[in-house]
This record gives sequence, structure tokens and C-alpha cells, in this order.
Amino acid sequence: MPLTVPVILGSVRTDRIGIRAARFLVAQLEARGHAAPLVDPAELALPLLDRMFKEYPAGTAPEPLQRCAVLFRRADAFLIVTAEYNHGVPPALSNTLDHFLEEYFWRPSAICCYSAGQFGGVRAAMPLRAMLAEMGMSSIPSLLPIPRLQKAVDAEGVPAEPWLTSAAARFLDELEWHAEALRDRRRRGTPY
Repeated sequence: MPLTVPVILGSVRTDRIGIRAARFLVAQLEARGHAAPLVDPAELALPLLDRMFKEYPAGTAPEPLQRCAVLFRRADAFLIVTAEYNHGVPPALSNTLDHFLEEYFWRPSAICCYSAGQFGGVRAAMPLRAMLAEMGMSSIPSLLPIPRLQKAVDAEGVPAEPWLTSAAARFLDELEWHAEALRDRRRRGTPY
């Protein structure tokens, strides 16, 4: 049964390379028959967090927040694509995620981290895991780190290195398993 898995990109930088990883993962999810809409903070142009979506009176939230809320409520899982800024979570990603809360509950997340260097952004993944768990969308055990992203994936999202396709397949198998299990449990009710 198809899943809805928003791919949330974490960078708004002019010369960002993370869009390559996001495009690659959107294509991989779609090839499996899933809906994988890209959530791009550069396109959303969200202000710095002043009010969470739930703090707006019904029908008064800015259109990008309303659109994301609708998408997130129908999501079965979330795939987060993050760079590493000073060993931490990029501010654009944190700002995008922080606008919502209940929309994430009882849904798994998965983290694809990347860097231009050899570590693949893994130092950002650890604080991001804690953040996602606090938001109600705990991450699956596996990560998909992509070192030297500028060489591993081209601008259109096509992998240049064969290891990436097989690593992504296993990573997405795990995300699907968690997403299907939690979708079934949500249908039977949640603790609150």
C-alpha cells in the first residue's frame, strides 16, 4: 500500500547541495510507488518562528503553513535531509520543523545527512534525532549519510556512486517497515 512521505530539506543557502540528496530520495520513494512531496524551506519562505501553526486561529495561518499542515497530517512518515552546521541542525530545518507538533505524532522519521567532506553530516544527525523524538516522530535506527555529496549525486539527483542506491534501498526498506507498522497502529487509535 503506498505511503505518503514528505521529504523535508533543511537548507536555504544559495549554493546548497542538499537539494541533490532530496531529489535523489524523492525519486527513490516515487519508484517504490510512494508519494514523496518535497518540502523546501527556500520555497516556503517561512518567517522565523513567531507562532506555531496551532497557535493561529482556524483559517488564519499563512498559506505555506496551512499547506504543510494538510500534508503533514496525511503523512505516514517523514524523511529529513540535513546538512551539518557547526556540528548541529541547520537553522532553516529547525525553523521549518518547529512550526508544527501534533502533525508529527505517531509517525516515524528517517534522517539522510550529508556534507561536502568525509563525515557525511553525521554530527548533525545526533542532535536531530533527539529533536525529532521530542516532536513525536522518532527516527528509525539507520541513517543515510552521504559524504562528498557534490560527487556522489548530480544536480538532478542521479547517483554517481553505486553504493548509494543500495544503501538507500536498505534505508528506505527500514523506513517503510516502521511507517506501515505505525500507520496500522494509528488506525486502531493512539494513547492520546
